[in-house]
Amino acid sequence: MNSKTDTLTPAVRTRANLQNQIREWRQAGETIGFVPTMGALHSGHLSLVRIAKKNATKVIASIFINPTQFAPGEDFDTYPRDESADRAKLDSVGCDLVYLPTVREMYPDGTKTNVRVEEMSDLLDGIYRPHFFYGVATVVARLFLHTQPDVAVFGEKDYQQLQIIRRMVRDLGFPIEIIGGETARDADGLAQSSRNLYLTPEERRIAPAMQAALHRASVRVTNGTLPSVALEEARTMIMAAGFTEMNYVSLVDPATLEDLPNAPLPQGTVARLLAAAWLGKTRLIDNISVTR
Repeated sequence: MNSKTDTLTPAVRTRANLQNQIREWRQAGETIGFVPTMGALHSGHLSLVRIAKKNATKVIASIFINPTQFAPGEDFDTYPRDESADRAKLDSVGCDLVYLPTVREMYPDGTKTNVRVEEMSDLLDGIYRPHFFYGVATVVARLFLHTQPDVAVFGEKDYQQLQIIRRMVRDLGFPIEIIGGETARDADGLAQSSRNLYLTPEERRIAPAMQAALHRASVRVTNGTLPSVALEEARTMIMAAGFTEMNYVSLVDPATLEDLPNAPLPQGTVARLLAAAWLGKTRLIDNISVTR
């Protein structure tokens, strides 16, 4: 390789090889940060690696497209894959190792055990993708056991996922600090996502309307507008921009993800606005914090 940009982060594909490396690091007194991904990496993922590097001396990223979080008819087979490009990007931000397990490595033959975070997994996205968070919790728990990190970093863009992982770690007693990384956005406000690759040029032009609607709703709520009014205005704004199907715009307690009462937010309240809607064949999600 002729330059830093040409090199690839070293990779392991089995739990045995991964844990041999982890054992060497532990014996040398290293601490381990972990960033789980499904590949198709963008600058948002790389920002999570940078956070991990600030909180640990060695960083592992995983790339695993987890079949258990896709329902029949979803985009498992077409989800973007480019291992070499992903490893080059990880190398560019100093990731020390990438874990590339097979499905069999993650789910040995005869696997019967799954992880369920009740209630939180059945709200918001869980209503529309009831399988999703059970698949996420199961694979993340397995990845934690494989990588044995001190710190793991998840993006706030997938806010419900982040809170579910935090609850799982607390409930099961994983000795891991969970850090949320701020949502990375393009210049026009669109939250960066691997699925943005699916958008047509016209859809890409429309897509930032979701973030704009959430921002307007946050201003309305902090000014004392009833949540039901601000949320309906946001839904209308998103659909008027050209989105094709609305799933939800909700104002929730940031820890429990439960809907807040339809009353003006008391002073000092911290809440979370979350949205999900379809734009053509692409389902987009976003969220922002709200403080009154």
